[in-house]
Amino acid sequence: MTNGNLPQINTRRDFLKTTAALALAHSALGRAQGSTSDARNGKILAYVGTYTGSSDGGSNGEGIYLFDVDAHTGELSNRRLVAKTPNPSWLAIHPSKKYLYAINEVTDFQGHSGSVSAFAIDAASGGLTHLNTVSSEGAGPAHMSLDAAGRFAFVANYAGGTIAVLPIHAGGSLGSAVDIHHDTGSVGAKHATSAPPGSFAISGHDAPHAHMISADPQNKFVLSTDLGQDRIYVYRFDSASGKLTPSSGTPVVHLPTGDGPRHFAFHPNGHWLYTLQEEASTIAFFHYDPASGSLSVQQTISSLPAGFAGTNFGSEIHVSQDGKFLYAANRLHNSIAICAIESSGRLRHIGEAATMGDYPRNFAIGPTHDFLYACDQRSDCITLFRVNRGTGMLSFTGHYTPVGTPAMITFLV
Repeated sequence: MTNGNLPQINTRRDFLKTTAALALAHSALGRAQGSTSDARNGKILAYVGTYTGSSDGGSNGEGIYLFDVDAHTGELSNRRLVAKTPNPSWLAIHPSKKYLYAINEVTDFQGHSGSVSAFAIDAASGGLTHLNTVSSEGAGPAHMSLDAAGRFAFVANYAGGTIAVLPIHAGGSLGSAVDIHHDTGSVGAKHATSAPPGSFAISGHDAPHAHMISADPQNKFVLSTDLGQDRIYVYRFDSASGKLTPSSGTPVVHLPTGDGPRHFAFHPNGHWLYTLQEEASTIAFFHYDPASGSLSVQQTISSLPAGFAGTNFGSEIHVSQDGKFLYAANRLHNSIAICAIESSGRLRHIGEAATMGDYPRNFAIGPTHDFLYACDQRSDCITLFRVNRGTGMLSFTGHYTPVGTPAMITFLV
């Protein structure tokens, strides 16, 4: 594995091409710096969602766990179970910080669906009180997010091949879906076009599989990936009604057949988008037009080291808050890929760090931006890394936090 002893990466110069984009980046940076200061001076809590049933290879969790976070060392402590709920494999915190939402990755809610549960957050303790649970309008939800105003929740149902928009009522409870879309049409090839030699990553091209859904930074469009169809769907979002209508720009973007787009991340400038392909272990860079929702691919690179041969499944992708680095998780290879983001938005692979655990399903950069937390699903732990903000490199702190089949981590500051 590549270690942290790499040359200093120079700060990027003038990477924004328009005054509007520059203003957006400065605004985002100001918010990030403010949140860093708040995190260092205040209380930080972390919620971890786990697998509690047989879904996706493990059932050692019991629900949603809460941890205290040390802002200076990054360490998690004082684990407590705050909600017993089935397979809360994705979590989202409301912008008000008063509510937490969890998908329940099941197929038998009301006989045929997955579900989403709403919780009120106790301001003093971080404890959770269950508000309600509603249908996700599709089996096996895999991802959810909230719109910027906190009025709607977006859900991607992997097994059902659907996406749904759920209203968030006053008081934090969820309503029945106001919009549902079924991914229809052909699926991609069984074997990924861009996979490493010798790969047997062939899990997801039997049917449509909606995998991630999120609004763009301006809250005008909603993007959704379908792994089984090798597509990114782009919808115009009506923030009053919650309705989604296909974009008039590029309503459907096609990835190479079999590659399996899973998750994506926007750059802070709002004009660059990066997608991670699960079965090809590739990262694609797109130019994004926030006025039309259009995407145009610019580059594709591997998330694995040069010369890798065999099977790997990409899982999670994030861009650093300053926009200088991109990180992507590799399952089976059990690493976090590290890429420098050039002034053009193109990626340069600069190394990787072993996660020191098995099958990193999810990772997150903490609110101080100094630490990265890897959820190692099959080794029942979260491993902690220090982030070198100058070089982008990661160094293992030696800290393991035991938690059964962790699926994702998110933070409350």
